[in-house]
Amino acid sequence: MRIRLLLLFVAGFVSCAFVAAQAQANASLLVLSKRDHTLAIVNPATLQVEARIPSGEDPHEVAASTDGRTAYISNYGFGAYHTITVVDLVAHRQKKVIDLTPLRGPHGLQFAEGKLWFTAEVNKVIGRYDPATGKVDWIMGTGQNRTHMLYVFPGAHRILTSNVNSATLSILDFIETPKMPLPGVPIGTPPPGVFHPPLILAPGGDWISTVLPTGAGGEGFDVSPDGKEAWVANAGDGTVSIVDLTQKRLTATLNVNIQSANRLKFTPDGKLVLISMLAQPDVLVLDTATHEVVKRIPIGHGAAGILMQPDGARAYVSCSPDNYVAVIDLKTLQVVGRIDAGGNPDGLAWAVIPLEPVI
Repeated sequence: MRIRLLLLFVAGFVSCAFVAAQAQANASLLVLSKRDHTLAIVNPATLQVEARIPSGEDPHEVAASTDGRTAYISNYGFGAYHTITVVDLVAHRQKKVIDLTPLRGPHGLQFAEGKLWFTAEVNKVIGRYDPATGKVDWIMGTGQNRTHMLYVFPGAHRILTSNVNSATLSILDFIETPKMPLPGVPIGTPPPGVFHPPLILAPGGDWISTVLPTGAGGEGFDVSPDGKEAWVANAGDGTVSIVDLTQKRLTATLNVNIQSANRLKFTPDGKLVLISMLAQPDVLVLDTATHEVVKRIPIGHGAAGILMQPDGARAYVSCSPDNYVAVIDLKTLQVVGRIDAGGNPDGLAWAVIPLEPVI
């Protein structure tokens, strides 16, 4: 009898361990190499590459699905290409290629609300791809030149995008059509801070666009963790534009000498902003409360993509001219490591990849 109970206990323990193993996952850094045309999966603990997967031509940005199983890579080519490469992060293989024709120049990517949102520069639009149907199910024009990076808010009722050549930031707000007490034309409520006559909305709601001037060559931008501000790095004039997202207006322009600025990211606690520059040897650190320069961190000969580790311990910066990714300790603001993830690294993403059980 005791032996039987022991066997049952062992069997139950093994079963629980198996279930636990199924639930485990690898937190991984994803790095694109524009020279090698690969996506590297990097272990952030060891800073070692665990897999390299073909990314397609001219990979610029990468986004991971919420479940961590899939990565989407924009094949940009300044408008020469019209595809997004899909990678299976669990099997470490290219899964398929999404043909966006007639949309060209896909760049900025974000996975939100179960769908992939992207920009298409040549067409001056934001698009949305549904993995369930395998189709682009929504497109919105911006009317601006070089619609480049984007930010989708939780719930996908607000979208921001930077328009590099127009030197503007577009704010798109979705307004639902209210139920009408009487038959007639639906009337909506304008977004906060915008005076507007009664809005005539299409059935199912409509998008209201607000276009704000930023600085010359405004490209990399981010939204503060509290969702109240957007900061835009302006490569052409070396400034940072600060936008109040409640009032929808420009509130400050910081002259901080960031010519050739490429990306701008808030730390997870919202206290600092990091800015990379393609043609300068350091990463600029700004205090978000005082707007003062905290430090310039030497990283090499230039930098592109920036990614914040979700726990706020580190930042990863793609040092494209030097062919490595710099690892920055966000407490000491010093470079503490380098990752060899391929030549000319650029786009970065974080993925929690599920581990498949070994049977």
